Amino acid sequence: MGDPERLYVITGGPDGAARAPLDLVTMIVARDEPSPTVQPEQAAILRLCRAPLSVAELSAHLTLPFSVVTALLTELLTAELVESRAPVVRAALPDRSLLEAVMHGLQRL
Repeated sequence: MGDPERLYVITGGPDGAARAPLDLVTMIVARDEPSPTVQPEQAAILRLCRAPLSVAELSAHLTLPFSVVTALLTELLTAELVESRAPVVRAALPDRSLLEAVMHGLQRL
């Protein structure tokens, strides 16, 4: 993990600032390429998120704490360089009796 002073600089100071409502499974996708003006960590996020990644995956790839990643993402969301999406939820499994009825119907064919 990074040096505490460096983490303080990356996040822009104490945790008093409002942060985007992100959790570990929120998906992040880049809307634009990194510009020369963004922090190196934010540029890394934009490169990693060409395909959607969860906040937890970003934290692991960047080896930064979740709180630091959410601070960086809040700035990127405000600048509209990334967008957040709810995770894709798998559909519930169909009812077992329906599956059995289909299976029996297919066996009769």
